[in-house]
Amino acid sequence: MKTRQLLVIPDNSTDATVEVTVLIPAHNEEKSIAMTLEAVLSQDRPADRVVVVANGCDDRTADIARSFPVTVMEFPRLAHRKAEALNIAWAEYAKYSDVVVCLDADTVLPPNALRDWEIELTSDVTLGGSSSKFTMQQPGILSRLQKAEFATWTDTALRKGWTSVLAGTGCAISGAALRVIAARDDRQGPWSYESATEDFELTYRIRESGWKCHVSTTVRAYTDSMSTIRALWGQRMKWQTGTVEDLLTFGLNRLTWRDWGQQALGLLNGVMRLLWIFVLVGAISMGMTIAWFWWCFPLLFVWLEVYRSMRIPHRDRKDMLLAASFFPAELFTLLRLAWFWASWASVVHGKMTHKKIDRWAAQYAAEGA
Repeated sequence: MKTRQLLVIPDNSTDATVEVTVLIPAHNEEKSIAMTLEAVLSQDRPADRVVVVANGCDDRTADIARSFPVTVMEFPRLAHRKAEALNIAWAEYAKYSDVVVCLDADTVLPPNALRDWEIELTSDVTLGGSSSKFTMQQPGILSRLQKAEFATWTDTALRKGWTSVLAGTGCAISGAALRVIAARDDRQGPWSYESATEDFELTYRIRESGWKCHVSTTVRAYTDSMSTIRALWGQRMKWQTGTVEDLLTFGLNRLTWRDWGQQALGLLNGVMRLLWIFVLVGAISMGMTIAWFWWCFPLLFVWLEVYRSMRIPHRDRKDMLLAASFFPAELFTLLRLAWFWASWASVVHGKMTHKKIDRWAAQYAAEGA
């Protein structure tokens, strides 16, 4: 297995034409695929090719996609799901493209997306990929909490100037980078079948090969949130267990030490939160007087949430009130810590028993797909 690839930088200085291909894997997305395609076909910079990969759909996703001037590939349920759908479409239609845009079938891009991504990737040949700033606009408390969460993720990535995940929700990747990764002997295309978080794994391989990856300052994508706690749990368990498994594969190195640090902080945060709740509840149950400084913690949490809410895109009064109300955001934080700890327990159990849960199937079941 190759562990290191040489950086191959394309020379686009004399090439006046840049080919941009959009790949859209879709599984039962009849409610959203039309909006996604309308946005793609309304770009300031038109795509040279748009490919929808309908994978195991038992609804009208493929039929609706065919009503648009795009290429539609339709398959029964692929064994490796999204990663395999992307690899097949890439090999057939995007292998020699200069820029490959990966887009979820429930994501809407603004008109500037393809133009700005093309400029980013062609003006900096060391840039391997650019992720969008994605957000949600559905009503409801759970959706607003997810919107606030991703706003914080976006701000952190923009402040750092790089990202460890080119989000498949909406991102653009250098065609040269994808060709280098696809040449590895541990996969059948750029996207690995061994990872439940193929976006994280691919981004790591791109960075390992010498390219940079960042979040675009100008491209924002709008996508659907998880509408129920059960669906959210299934999605996040897939994300978190996949990330942990990938980190165990990558090991601790210059590219992963920050990700490992985030894992350690997550575990520590869980312990500290539970310890604070345990001590507070214990003191109240025993009739003890609670010192004033104990209330500094919830006040600090509220201040942080309100501060973060000011950075939420398209925020309104309800977003601000939700942040200031303490309990919804705190319960959401506890839920995040719960799937964080549960994912680690799942990975450890899987290593001990040599049994691996199909997280894609679990997510589909949680979403009721």
